[in-house]
Amino acid sequence: MPSKALRFRKSTHWYKSLTYGFRNAGQDRAAGAVAIRRKSPVQILPAFNKRTSAKACPVHPTLFIDDHQMRRIVLYTLGGGLAIAFLFFLFKTYFPFQNESPPVTLINHDFEESVVGIFDRKNQLKKGPVNSFHTLSVTLDRTVQEAALQKLASELPADLPILITVQMAGSPDQENGLDDILEGRFDDSIKTFCEAITQHKSEIYLRWNPEMEVPVRLYSWQYQSPVVYIDAFRYFANRCKAVSSKIKMVWGPVGYPGADEYWPGEEAVDLISITLDGKSEQLATAYPRVANPIMAIKRKIHRMRFMDKPLLILASRKEKADPSLSKTIQEAITEIKKEAHGIYANLPKRPAIENAVTQEMSKPEIGVYDPKQFLVKSKSVQAEHLFIDLEAIQDGSFAKEFKAVVARNHDAIISMEPWKDRIVRKDTNVLLNTISGVYDDEFRAVYQVISATTQTVYLRFAHEMEIPIQRYAWQSQDPVLYSKAFRYFMNFDGKRAKNIRRVWGPAGDRGSLEWWPGDDVVDYISVAIYGLPDKNITDPARQESFQTIYSRKQHRMRLVNKPIFVTEFGVKGPEDFQKKWLEEAANVLNAHPEVVGVCYFNLADNPKVWGTIPAPDWSISKPTFDHFVRTLADHR
Repeated sequence: MPSKALRFRKSTHWYKSLTYGFRNAGQDRAAGAVAIRRKSPVQILPAFNKRTSAKACPVHPTLFIDDHQMRRIVLYTLGGGLAIAFLFFLFKTYFPFQNESPPVTLINHDFEESVVGIFDRKNQLKKGPVNSFHTLSVTLDRTVQEAALQKLASELPADLPILITVQMAGSPDQENGLDDILEGRFDDSIKTFCEAITQHKSEIYLRWNPEMEVPVRLYSWQYQSPVVYIDAFRYFANRCKAVSSKIKMVWGPVGYPGADEYWPGEEAVDLISITLDGKSEQLATAYPRVANPIMAIKRKIHRMRFMDKPLLILASRKEKADPSLSKTIQEAITEIKKEAHGIYANLPKRPAIENAVTQEMSKPEIGVYDPKQFLVKSKSVQAEHLFIDLEAIQDGSFAKEFKAVVARNHDAIISMEPWKDRIVRKDTNVLLNTISGVYDDEFRAVYQVISATTQTVYLRFAHEMEIPIQRYAWQSQDPVLYSKAFRYFMNFDGKRAKNIRRVWGPAGDRGSLEWWPGDDVVDYISVAIYGLPDKNITDPARQESFQTIYSRKQHRMRLVNKPIFVTEFGVKGPEDFQKKWLEEAANVLNAHPEVVGVCYFNLADNPKVWGTIPAPDWSISKPTFDHFVRTLADHR
């Protein structure tokens, strides 16, 4: 008898009971019966041994399986299970339309919107009344619905251009349909859909998965990677145009801050649309709503200025019924046209989709903001960062600090903060004061100081303007007014000394390009990279990597092809954590020659802006700083 046996009851219900009998004599004496319950009730069977006769055990005959047989059963069972799983995988892969949810209804009511205005600054669109577009919204499933498509096509009006909003249905096994698009799972339905609608004689405009930039989860394609959305949009557009060049593609953001991150490129887009008070925007809380309706429309159009395409303004049928809407739109467009010379005249001639510097670059210039002077004496430091306000100019402290920087043979990064002057002038009006000449004496003094040296001066004005807070008086302001103020300051000294480099300094947050002042007044873009993405995060280990932050912010600058200077960056935490974070940062910089300089913020932040939370201290030791510098490559 084997040492272990699995006892199966020979009956029509043998699978309902599994009893492990242990053939060890000691175990037999210790327990007369052993059973393990498996889902259904199991009869306790006496352990069978030489002292137990068949009469004493009046149950069904028992089958004994030795260890070798047991291993064979287990192997056969596992092998069979794996084979079945593999066949199921193949079936799901090559027959994706089987065993899934039923087809969704073709016509949907998610985007029942009408064209209520057109902004076409270069007159690229055929002139016609605003209400000349026939609009409808459809949901395109992976299941081909030829009959429904044919019926839809036959009912379209023959005398109007057709604007169809196409919403892709999400698949049962994925959170969104973008991956399904890129994996080709919608190819058949896209082809069938486009073939059906292009039988129609009118112009066909397809607006695909709109409102993508709004940070809510009303639709499955929202809150997704901009890069993935762009790839999916291009994929869909290419499939449609392969069927017929008659199809025109419409890129359809709401016009929310950060929409430009999702721009697929001019080769993939024929028209742009924005939506007034769309469903997604009603749910969004990331940015404060603009109360003035004229300003709200103006801001939406302004955010689209890098995209040289005609723009359709959409609104719900309820909004369209507002008798004042047409007048409001016209007033917004009129104001934009008045400002067009300064706002539209100095955009990149052809926006670059990727911000890149192709030539080989040397090691980036290394700077520090180091008021306590723990690092400035390091031989590797080439530049020092000074933050100056109006009071520092008025009392002479700026001139003194700048002279000390030059004496150390360092370049200077000057962040001009136009506020906190000794004269009673309201900080809330700093941008208007700037363009009105209120600070001309202070600006003149700045240029006199920085022009009197051969050291390079990186001049930055009113930084981090795009963040929707009020830490600085120039934040949460009209971006057009900001652009005018920036241009005024940078053009203040008409001669502009050769040692001055003009720096546009957003934090690099969402919607930065809304504050872009123009190619002609910007030499470098600066961004800030701090490990803490949120002030409520106090655990250093939860900080984002330099790579993660830089990739996100570089993508936001892709439409303006300028070199990047990281004028502020820092990381908090134990020294070993800081050392590792900075080493990874250096490796990222080695791979990005578009970064011409970096400046470490070697101090704690201002405690006043952190409330009850201790202000983060980004200070590092000299050995950690030196390790960062050594990790930077000499050539990139």
